Amino acid sequence: MGAVESMRGSTATAVSLGMPRIPGRQDGGEDARQRSGAPQPGGSGFTPAPDRPADPRLLDRFGRTATDLRVSVIDKCNLRCTYCMPADGMVWLPQNRLLTTEEIRRLVGIAVRDLGVREVRLTGGEPLVRKDLADIVAGLRADHPDLPLSLTTNAVGLAERAAELAAAGLTRINVSLDTLRPDTFATLARRPFLDRALAGIEAAAAAGLAPLKINAVLLRGVNDDQAPELVSWALDQGHELRFIEQMPLDADHGWRRENLVGAAETRALLSRDFILSPDPRARDGAPAERFLVAAKSRPGVVLGTVGIIASVTEPFCGDCRRTRLTAEGRVMSCLFSREETDLAGPLRSGATDAEVADRWRDAMWAKPRAHGMDRPGLGDAGFVQPDRTMSAIGG
Repeated sequence: MGAVESMRGSTATAVSLGMPRIPGRQDGGEDARQRSGAPQPGGSGFTPAPDRPADPRLLDRFGRTATDLRVSVIDKCNLRCTYCMPADGMVWLPQNRLLTTEEIRRLVGIAVRDLGVREVRLTGGEPLVRKDLADIVAGLRADHPDLPLSLTTNAVGLAERAAELAAAGLTRINVSLDTLRPDTFATLARRPFLDRALAGIEAAAAAGLAPLKINAVLLRGVNDDQAPELVSWALDQGHELRFIEQMPLDADHGWRRENLVGAAETRALLSRDFILSPDPRARDGAPAERFLVAAKSRPGVVLGTVGIIASVTEPFCGDCRRTRLTAEGRVMSCLFSREETDLAGPLRSGATDAEVADRWRDAMWAKPRAHGMDRPGLGDAGFVQPDRTMSAIGG
């Protein structure tokens, strides 16, 4: 199986959720979410959760604190990746439903000033589709000079905008790239834009938007044989590659756990060409488990790092620190939540910052234990796939 599998044993051990329970607080089921008072989508009433502690941060009932904010700026995308979107037929949000630049700035300000958020990532859809993206970045940077501010993108169109975004104050970039082969890219993304994506990555590096992190999803029979190729390229370019397990967030609801290329299999694929050893740095709430990479011909020379985000087979829900805003201003406490809390409506109806912050706290207090449920288990009995696709949530 290779160095890592021999070190870890013949089978990978799932990461314990490690959920500390707050004394005297609710357990994690659906009833508790209803009792918490978190509004349902489209609801107009709001009752503060009676059992939430008097703490200004974004706490939940399982001892976690959200400090990492993902803000989707648009739901549209210029690709149609098979594991995310249908080939056609998507209905986009009308312009007046999207958060404006000023509303994004205000909500991020509330999050940073009042709720303890320490880093922000702009997501989509594809953020580059939004024409005023640089204005959003510049506004956030003006408001928060020291805030780590990153962007997740497919890099199509980034070549023309990387320098502008860097000048506006963007810190770094994550790029979704599943292959280096034009035919595979066209199959996965349903668009022949690999050259544009690679040009965007080069431009981002030249603009100093580093460290660049490259996110790749392996699909069985499509690009799983290309994992070592992707690692070699990323190491040569000085980027950090992270493999992300495919999650049930596709528009066609065709995800099946038995088709998954999981973390253990990914490590085995990489161990044919590389020696992997655990990165000694603390994970500190990061979704990726990181490994130091060395070539088998030079085992003592570390070439760089690679990460694996194993949301399905080795879940890390117990240390999740993320809170998400959709493009129309709804809080999603978990990527797989089926409950959402509207902030844009109150914001536009005259709510104060304190009222919006309290609503946000209640939304996070109602966060489920794992995978939108009271236990981990993507694809298991009881799991219900969210109605939203990944592009409509924001990663």
